[in-house]
Amino acid sequence: MSDARESLAVAIFSEILMADQLARSRLSKVLPKGMELSHFYVLNHLVGLGEERTPAQLASAFHVTRGAMTNTLNKLEWAGHVHIRPDWDDARRKWVSISPSGKSARDAALAAIVPVIADIVRNIGEDKVRSALPVLREIRTQFDETD
Repeated sequence: MSDARESLAVAIFSEILMADQLARSRLSKVLPKGMELSHFYVLNHLVGLGEERTPAQLASAFHVTRGAMTNTLNKLEWAGHVHIRPDWDDARRKWVSISPSGKSARDAALAAIVPVIADIVRNIGEDKVRSALPVLREIRTQFDETD
């Protein structure tokens, strides 16, 4: 690998990681009290799907361990944001669905997050952000394919 290509790889890697860290920190601060980013991710995912998923399917979708997903789901269930029911055909499996309270919590979180992101888009410029999206999607896809 050439020095220029290595420098570009290090630069993009550094920017992605730093942007991720700063975004997580900033968004965590505006989430409704008691909500963590992992809770928002799961609620948002379930809203987008519109159907039940198993904890294993959710863990796979988020590239986390089943234990980590179980921990998140237990907290969401305790808060009343998800319903977890047994699988009537396979007692070893459970199904997760979002509750009306979960949809409201997701909507409240989104209402808090959108202004932060909208300010960033406004500051950078819509055209620049729009032009960056295909590259960011391709980077995400490349990481997803190698996982």
